[in-house]
Amino acid sequence: MPNARRLPRRAIAAVIVLPVVLVAACTSSTSQGPPPTAIAPPAVGSSTSGQPSSTISSGSGTKPGASVSTSASAAPAPTTELLGGLDRPWSIAMLPGGSGLVSVRNTGEVYHVAAPGASTPAVVAGRLPISRTSGEGGLLGLAVRADFEAEPVVYAYYSTENDNRVAAVPWAGGRLGTPKVIFSGIPRGTNHNGGRIAFGPDGYLYVGTGEAGDAALAQNLGSLGGKILRITAAGDSAPGNPFGGSPIWSYGHRNVQGLTWDSQKRLWASEFGANTHDELNLIKPGQNYGWPEVEGRADKADFVDPVVQWPPSEMSPSGTTVGPDGAVYIAALRGESVWRVPINDDGTAGTPSRHLEGTYGRIRDLHFVTPDRVWILTNNGTDDRLLSLPATAVGLE
Repeated sequence: MPNARRLPRRAIAAVIVLPVVLVAACTSSTSQGPPPTAIAPPAVGSSTSGQPSSTISSGSGTKPGASVSTSASAAPAPTTELLGGLDRPWSIAMLPGGSGLVSVRNTGEVYHVAAPGASTPAVVAGRLPISRTSGEGGLLGLAVRADFEAEPVVYAYYSTENDNRVAAVPWAGGRLGTPKVIFSGIPRGTNHNGGRIAFGPDGYLYVGTGEAGDAALAQNLGSLGGKILRITAAGDSAPGNPFGGSPIWSYGHRNVQGLTWDSQKRLWASEFGANTHDELNLIKPGQNYGWPEVEGRADKADFVDPVVQWPPSEMSPSGTTVGPDGAVYIAALRGESVWRVPINDDGTAGTPSRHLEGTYGRIRDLHFVTPDRVWILTNNGTDDRLLSLPATAVGLE
């Protein structure tokens, strides 16, 4: 394992003045690769329908080639369109009281969407100072702290002409104030900019980054690219990080797109592969997840294998969340689906099931807003939508 070197503090006590280059999450290569591979013990879950299944193989305890249930596109009614005409929306962040924020990658706008059942229309709450250029840059992830009511600040991940960065944006009267950069210097590329941010149960901000098209950065502990970072709300390296004063929590990632925690406070991350395997990983501090030395399961002592893996044609994972049932739900771009992955107490996975296949096209993010409703963001072009669906549409029983 390479020697870690202490990275400088990235806090910047200044208002954003640089234009922002929009950072989007890259979809995987168009190569088909092998069938999906779930890395789990013997299957414990099942599809919500009796449709034919695709194949998925497992890690310890299961032989490769176990089946993965695949449901047909179920009628999602009653479905409500909450927003339309969006230019590639990217992230959903929920606020106290059940309302939510939605980031729009290509415009820098942040919409405030009313809680379920409210009659208030969605409104633009603010716009981050981005300047759109080629590639996948832009306004990406949003996150809020658990104590948002006491400290009303929205955190946003976006790209400039030179880097990707995180800003703290004050919230007052339903409007965003002036952003302040708290963390910068994350490598930016045409593709593989990461972008998902989320506050963990420990109160620290986790930041998923990509290797910006330079695969070697993922194994370099002197670079912020291809990592999951763990920082304070002020932008400092969080105490207890595995590499001393470095903000790095885990490394060897290609392009992290989803971060979520289960009831045991375990961190799960979705990650784009290249030509063969997209991944769902159980993240542990200081561990190496293999890219670019390996892609998918390698059975090598130096690398952590994914818990589940898919071919890019069926996945290209983005937003990830844990549902009311404890399963991990993943938005699929190329796969044009939502995948439900049951999680066992020991951190292994049951049989993944596929939902909404092809119904709304590419899906970028999702979030359960009540135990029986889920919001999803489409990612098909300049007329994307935020939809509210019954949770049964994505496999919640």
